Amino acid sequence: MKFPSAFSFKGILMLLLLSGMFAAKAQTTSAQLPDQPGFYRMQLGNYQVIALSDGTIPLNLKTLLHETKPGEIQDLLRNNFLDTIAETTISAYLVLANNQQILIDAGCGSFFGPTLGKLKKHLIDAGFHPENINAVLLTHLHADHVGGLVEGDKMTFPNATIYINKKEAEFWLTTGNKEKANKRAQPFFDPAQAAIMPYQKAGKVKTYDPGAQLFPGISSINAFGHTPGHSFYMVESKGQKLVFWGDVIHAGAVQFTDPSVTIDFDVDLAAAAAARSNTFNEAVKDGYWIAAPHLSFPGIGHLKVSGKQYEWVPANYTTIFTDK
Repeated sequence: MKFPSAFSFKGILMLLLLSGMFAAKAQTTSAQLPDQPGFYRMQLGNYQVIALSDGTIPLNLKTLLHETKPGEIQDLLRNNFLDTIAETTISAYLVLANNQQILIDAGCGSFFGPTLGKLKKHLIDAGFHPENINAVLLTHLHADHVGGLVEGDKMTFPNATIYINKKEAEFWLTTGNKEKANKRAQPFFDPAQAAIMPYQKAGKVKTYDPGAQLFPGISSINAFGHTPGHSFYMVESKGQKLVFWGDVIHAGAVQFTDPSVTIDFDVDLAAAAAARSNTFNEAVKDGYWIAAPHLSFPGIGHLKVSGKQYEWVPANYTTIFTDK
């Protein structure tokens, strides 16, 4: 099964062209060098979390982000040594808990061109195999989080159960909703349905009520706004907590300074901004670990307040692990 060729959103042709240019440049200038490392491991109590890179894609943040003050996006990007078109990360996360291999989101698959779709390779590089994944917890059903569920019309993770918030499934998988949705949401319906369909046919899709506990130590958190059923996943072990943020943030250089800045991919702009502000405040207050799939890989760290803005503190690079 191929994703519909009609799928498009503002700037998609430009993004794919840029992606191809970046890939071609990489091939001609660094053909003898190995790829960037595609996985990163951390310990969380008795559990392990492995960040898996699906690759990167250049995005025109000046066009996609909705600034609240004239010129702020360009100024903030410049202050963070970034151009208007910035290479943006897409990641997923594997949680090893209670003898289960649980994947959180699944990357793009073949959907967005040659610089993405690397999750399966990096999963195998890390010593795991798609057929051993027990569950895939989806933060939401946008293509860059579900495309990797399928290869053609085949399931990438044939033995996994797919978990989706009930509100999210009802919005994207119900016939007729595409025509009633706003223009920002409409392009994402077809790829969502294509990616989920093989698992539906195999009886491997499970929807859950908002806020449900899914496994021992793993529960969902409502974060509606970016999409109608957008969900975080919280993992807790031995007093440590990590929250998988999904798409509450896309551009750290801008949105940590001004959380009210939204992006074209938000289904409900106002609700997405409110969810981001609430999430940032809670993360600072509780001091929990964060995994954010669009922050620079591996996207794991903490958040703190610095003056009138937020500051991202990336995880300290770690190679020494204590057996639990």
